[in-house]
Amino acid sequence: MRVKRSELVESVQIVADADCLTSRAGTALLVGLADRVGLTGALSLAMGGVRRRRSRHDPGRTLRDLAVMLADGGDCLCDLGALRDQPILFGDVCSDATAWRALAALDGERLAAVREARAFARGRVWELAGAPRRVILDLDATLVTAHSDKERAAGTYKHGFGFHPLLCYEATTEEAKGTGLLVRADSGGATHAFLDHVAALGLCFSVGFDLTEPVREAVLLLPEKAWRPALSQAGEEKDGAAVAELPLDLEANGWPAGTRAICRRERPHPGAQLSFTDANGYRFQTFITNQQGGRIDRLEQLHRQHAVVEDRIRCGKDTGLQNLPFRAFQANAAWLELVLCGQDLLAWTQRLLLEGELARCEPKRLRYRLLHVAGRLTRHARRLRLHLPRGWAWGEQFFDAFARLRALPQAP
Repeated sequence: MRVKRSELVESVQIVADADCLTSRAGTALLVGLADRVGLTGALSLAMGGVRRRRSRHDPGRTLRDLAVMLADGGDCLCDLGALRDQPILFGDVCSDATAWRALAALDGERLAAVREARAFARGRVWELAGAPRRVILDLDATLVTAHSDKERAAGTYKHGFGFHPLLCYEATTEEAKGTGLLVRADSGGATHAFLDHVAALGLCFSVGFDLTEPVREAVLLLPEKAWRPALSQAGEEKDGAAVAELPLDLEANGWPAGTRAICRRERPHPGAQLSFTDANGYRFQTFITNQQGGRIDRLEQLHRQHAVVEDRIRCGKDTGLQNLPFRAFQANAAWLELVLCGQDLLAWTQRLLLEGELARCEPKRLRYRLLHVAGRLTRHARRLRLHLPRGWAWGEQFFDAFARLRALPQAP
């Protein structure tokens, strides 16, 4: 039998004769949204005074372009060229040298101003999308490996070489699980100084607590009737899991007033390795909180949702956090701020402009489905027109997203 060869290299003729093509038509959504919610203008105000002479590029807009580049999947400064090469869609994007000067100008004071700009834009998004019933701050650290000679890069707590920034992500809930701002963390947040500060601000906290010997003794002395069924994330009783409040006098040990300890016990999944702290076939986890109320099963369910911060960190690693590209520590601190700004743009785009799968997917899928679609730009009747592939699977979602963007009121 003879097989006919049909390799792509041999069957396709490549001709570079097309004009006004773009490979990132969907990324224009991020630029447009940054302008609509006032992020671009707020960044320009935050960078006021940086332009020492009349120049072509506004430093605030430069920071916006860097955040868009990171949201688009870039991970180093030269990736800004992906936007610079398509001026019809993204305008006049600055050079790498100009972008570096804008980053280098972000000292501690200007970084604080950039955070205020993000907060202003976030407030606008909440006005447009509806303010959440409760805001939750999830804190967690992550490792960013750096094997090169970078300023302040040293051994991490896991004996690697690099950095371990402590990140804070916002989680929101519309469910009736208390009111006010809640701070959540793993057992690393269970320190007296930190929780005293949180309590002094009048905030609630929910942090993991080590299973020390006194805590373990209190768990084992609990009568069986003290345990009540734990809840799944869907709010239903979960088989094999239960929660109970521990009779520990935490205030006498220096913890904030009203602090209580809650324990969860659960049968490990088949094949799981038990540790010496497990007893009677159960695995125990404890946390402390100053939230009040008798529904400790709901408090435990809310605390367990802290695991969502791992998803946010993973998305951050896919949005520029995997690499801190500069040798200088302050420049990397500015880069980290822009990474968070890029994550903001992706989250706001999904919240305000998208529905269904695209409103929930992670950055990689969103880029493959929507942001990196190819199109052709033409001008007709003094208007710019974007032509997309005929029969494209995500065309309707793309049209709806741009329609919602145009319907958003312009920030003052």
